[in-house]
Amino acid sequence: MQRYESAKEMYAKIGIDAEAALKMLGDTTVSVHCWQGDDVGGFDNPSALSGGIQTTGNYPGKARTPEELMADIDKAFSLIPGKKKLNLHASYAIFDGEKADRDAIKPEHFKKWVDFAKERKIGLDFNPTFFSHPLVKDGLTLSSPDENIRRFWVEHGKRCIEISNYFAEETGYPCVMNIWIPDGYKDIPADRLSPRLRFKKSLDEILSVPYDKSKVFVTLESKVFGIGVESYTVGSAEFCLSYSIQNGIVPLMDNGHYHPTELVSDKIPSMLAFSDKIALHITRGVRWDSDHVVLLDDETKEIAKEIVRNNALDRVFIATDYFDASINRISAWVTGVRSVQKALLFALLQPAEKMKKLQDESNFTELMVLSEEMKTMPLGDIWEEFLSRQGIESSYIGSIKEYEEKVLVNRK
Repeated sequence: MQRYESAKEMYAKIGIDAEAALKMLGDTTVSVHCWQGDDVGGFDNPSALSGGIQTTGNYPGKARTPEELMADIDKAFSLIPGKKKLNLHASYAIFDGEKADRDAIKPEHFKKWVDFAKERKIGLDFNPTFFSHPLVKDGLTLSSPDENIRRFWVEHGKRCIEISNYFAEETGYPCVMNIWIPDGYKDIPADRLSPRLRFKKSLDEILSVPYDKSKVFVTLESKVFGIGVESYTVGSAEFCLSYSIQNGIVPLMDNGHYHPTELVSDKIPSMLAFSDKIALHITRGVRWDSDHVVLLDDETKEIAKEIVRNNALDRVFIATDYFDASINRISAWVTGVRSVQKALLFALLQPAEKMKKLQDESNFTELMVLSEEMKTMPLGDIWEEFLSRQGIESSYIGSIKEYEEKVLVNRK
């Protein structure tokens, strides 16, 4: 408390209210991805992971059942402060009896997840799963020239909208439903337009399903390339952004889904100029879309600053998306989500209005000096106070190692 009071005074001298920053951080929801816990395996299909996605590593303790995954999520959530949602993929359907294929999944197949969320008073987000399935034919789903394949995946998308509506109604929290497809070609295609027209048609058909647009927010995610589709992706940035704006859905940016020199932080203000809401999947790409655990690095801080300085915390859906099987999976969850929250706190403790004024006055000398001074302000002391008020342990490695020794190592 003494260190917090000292830090609070230091921030107050530059016009920053640390108490207000803590309140805003406490009111900000981060949607946490379920697939870190089982290496994107899911429960609906024994097929190997595919669709340009790879998980590397073989750290012990991978969740093998819904019960194990739920227990691991609970452990991770006990070490993550602030408001949270759980983000599910359709492949995490839980079948008590006969299985249904993805074109026939129903709300009842996610009842246990709804019960899980309601018991913890959290919301659920959702993602159709257009990968790791035998009917991903020649690497194509919603853009397939095979009409039977395309219709199968359209039906899957329609079912997912119905399930998203069910999530929102049951939990009382809005549901963000994100569409991403792995479709593309390894080498230079002869026809770039037709697959995109088929994708557009498929999206139109999926969105024909009625849903409550105040409760369900459909988002569309692009990708520049993937493993096996290095030369061309159907769902490019230009396609997905154009479709989202034209059709009144929410554009989603994953900061691993662009060229290595592109920065999502730089794109956020442009998107906010044209969209009432935008969505983010925050990850950490190392040379490519490698989905490393999010750290408190420069781009994560810049993403947070663009959200905060543009007063857009209520306009941006923030979610995490990464998977690392080379380290303790629960630690990966906690480290990544805490890094996002630390970045948001760093942004909330910036004198944004003063910095904007310096820019408008072309006083770039003072702006640079102030920006550098902010980097060594006592962020850590404010963060520790946030954890304390949330009743969350500061150092979490001991708790995680204990859980690993008692639970994870027994999973063979």
